[in-house]
Amino acid sequence: MSCYDLCAPTSCGPTPLANSCNEPCVRQCQDSTYVIQPSPVVVTLPGPILSSFPQNTAVGSSASAAVG
Repeated sequence: MSCYDLCAPTSCGPTPLANSCNEPCVRQCQDSTYVIQPSPVVVTLPGPILSSFPQNTAVGSSASAAVG
């Protein structure tokens, strides 16, 4: 990561007894990029519901129909 100072190179006037000055000074660094991957998620989907309806229905007749 590279950083650089944006401090004003000019002096603040006469040299004070304390090394201070009212000039703004900013230290700026490059932006950091992070890739955050989500944790694995287990999703359970219900399986098909198989229903059976047995129909034991016999269609037919053992006697002949009388027509007349």
